[in-house]
Amino acid sequence: MSKPKLVYFDAPVSRGEECRLALHLAGIDFEDVRIDRAAWSAMKEQTPYGGLPVLELPGKPALAHSNAILVLIGRRHGLHPADDFEAARHEGMMQHVETLRAVVSPTLRMGEAEKKATREALVAGFLPAWARAAERNITGAPFFGGDRIHVVDLKIYMAVRWFIGGKVDHIPATIFAGYPRLMGVHDAVHEHAGVKSWYAKP
Repeated sequence: MSKPKLVYFDAPVSRGEECRLALHLAGIDFEDVRIDRAAWSAMKEQTPYGGLPVLELPGKPALAHSNAILVLIGRRHGLHPADDFEAARHEGMMQHVETLRAVVSPTLRMGEAEKKATREALVAGFLPAWARAAERNITGAPFFGGDRIHVVDLKIYMAVRWFIGGKVDHIPATIFAGYPRLMGVHDAVHEHAGVKSWYAKP
C-alpha cells in the first residue's frame, strides 16, 4: 500500500464523510474506498472493532472509530489543538456528536409507526437538549475554537447537515434553527474553501 486508504459506505452525511473531509483538508492523497452492504458483510470480522470507518496507513495496523481517525489526522496536520486542555474540549464535543448519532441512528431500522413516535419524542426532548449543550460549549466564532477550522468542526457540520437537509422523516429541517452558534459552525464549514473544493470534485 503506497498511500492511506479510507474505507466506508458511500454515505454523504456520515462518519466516513467527515474523515474524508479531514484527509482532504490535510492535503493527503488517499484512496477513497466506498463499499456496499454485501462487501461489508464479508469484511466486518476483519476490521478492528467490527465497524466503519477504517483508515489504513502504510506500515501501520488498521485504525478504526471516526474520532480516533479525526484526532490522528488533526494532530499531524494542524487540524486539532496543540494545547492538551483545548484538545480535550474539542474531543468532548466530538463525543457529543457521537451521542447524537447513538440516539438517532436506531430509528433508521424501525418500522414506520415506531419511527414516527420515537422521532417525535426526540424532537420534543432529546434534540433540543443536545443542541443547548452544543451551544453552551461552542465558545469561538466562526468555528468551535475560533477563527481556524479543526476536525471537530467537520463533525459538527456533518451532524447538523444530516438534519437540516430535510430528509430525516418526522424531524423538522429547522430543528437547530434557534441555535446560532451551532448553525454558525455549520455555515462556516460549508463556506470553507477547502470544503468547497472537496464537493467540487467530479
